[in-house]
Amino acid sequence: MNNTKLIIFSAPSGAGKTTIVRHLLETNPDLTFSVSATTRPRRDYEVEGKDYYFLTKEDFEQKIENKEFAEYEQVYQGTYYGTLKSEIERVRAEGKNLIFDVDVEGGLRLKKRYKEDSLAIFVKVSSVEVLKERLEKRNTESEAKRAERIAKAVKELLYEKLFDVVVENDKLEDALAKAQKLYDEFTGKK
Repeated sequence: MNNTKLIIFSAPSGAGKTTIVRHLLETNPDLTFSVSATTRPRRDYEVEGKDYYFLTKEDFEQKIENKEFAEYEQVYQGTYYGTLKSEIERVRAEGKNLIFDVDVEGGLRLKKRYKEDSLAIFVKVSSVEVLKERLEKRNTESEAKRAERIAKAVKELLYEKLFDVVVENDKLEDALAKAQKLYDEFTGKK
């Protein structure tokens, strides 16, 4: 296709992958965010087409049927997330590298599809307790939804070894520096 690279960040909820992704986007003008599609409700601070493409469940399922996704998953009961092939093609046609903020299984599917053009990075913290604390501080969902995220996170931690590299995010400055170094090396900047 071309020599653009796909940088895939996956992690359990609360590990800080979104913070790392935002930092890399701010400091690397050759990098563009791959906007995922979802059926979950839009949060007050989110912008359509910038944070996500918000679709109805019916629209999402129609796109699945039409094979329009590079990867997708029903992450929680009734809630889909996915990466549209058209989004990847659009950005690569512009000659930019793409960065993904996706769940663990989606990250592995992208890696399988894009092989050498992609670097799959797993972000973790030192314990499930740290994840719990971060999700509680975030306070964006109900106690039941938080418990569901924690249960999923425990399972996702088992996937760590399937990724190209792991970034531990207990100290944010160190995690940001490591992520930047990985990006520079993979894209040939250094």
